[in-house]
Order: sequence, then C-alpha cells, then structure tokens
Amino acid sequence: MVKLSSEIAIEIREVLESLDTKKSTVLSALLAIHDELHYLPKEAIEEVASYKDVSINDVWGVATFYTNFRISVPPTKHQVEVCWGPTCHLMGAGAVLGAVQRELDLSDEGDTADGRVCLKYNTCIGACSQAPVMMVDHKIIGKVTSESAIKLLKELD
Repeated sequence: MVKLSSEIAIEIREVLESLDTKKSTVLSALLAIHDELHYLPKEAIEEVASYKDVSINDVWGVATFYTNFRISVPPTKHQVEVCWGPTCHLMGAGAVLGAVQRELDLSDEGDTADGRVCLKYNTCIGACSQAPVMMVDHKIIGKVTSESAIKLLKELD
C-alpha cells in the first residue's frame, strides 16, 4: 500500500512531536523518523528543517553524511546484507556475494528491479567465527556458501 504524501507528513509530525525539543538534534530527529518509516521521504527533510528552525540544506547535509539513511525511496520487502569484512572475505564472501548478485540480477549493491530485495555490502556484521556471514531481514546466517545463499534468496516470499 502506497502512502499519500499527506499521510507521510502526518506520521513525520507525530514522530517529531514525541521528541524532547530541548535535547533533540537534526540527527536525532532524522533517526527517529527513519526508525519509524524505515526511510527518509523528502517530506522528512522539510519537516525537520521546520521543527529545528534550520535550513533544508542543513538537514540535507546531515541526512546525506550518514550512509545508513535510506533517502526518498521506500524500503524493499527484504533486506540482504553480505559481510565483506576481512574474515568473511578470507573465508569466501566473494563467491557468496557473486552468487547473490547473479541471483538478484544486480551488478552492485542496491534494489532489485522489482523492488522486492535490497542488497547491501556490510563491512562487519560481527559474527567472524561464523564466516562467511550474511544477514537476511536482520537475521544473521553464518557459514554461508554460494549454494545456501541462493537457497535462502529463493525462499523469500
């Protein structure tokens, strides 16, 4: 279900109203909105600028500085991350990543053409003893192989 711009603006205002105005910053406001909506719609930039009484450029500068913010594009149904940290790399993450990219028909990280899956590279998932590791919808899966990674992707609804 696609939300109308006015519905999104109302949700954003509700998030901002729940914050402590004295302690909140542009970053904390953006984080709160991102936590709620799982992305930052363009309305978020405008609403935060108004809420914090700063320019849209000030808010945009903070939002684009942090790479974990998903800006303007609603999240996909599934998030897949392949760890590319040193241990995972040494234990075969390159082959896993290649298999995942081929299965998703992607040449880099990003969203699939159907908007169902988002692939991200992760520099460390924090499960080195289980290398290579990937995360599917925030669930860590260790000792992944190219074959098991493809199987996991095929099981996504």
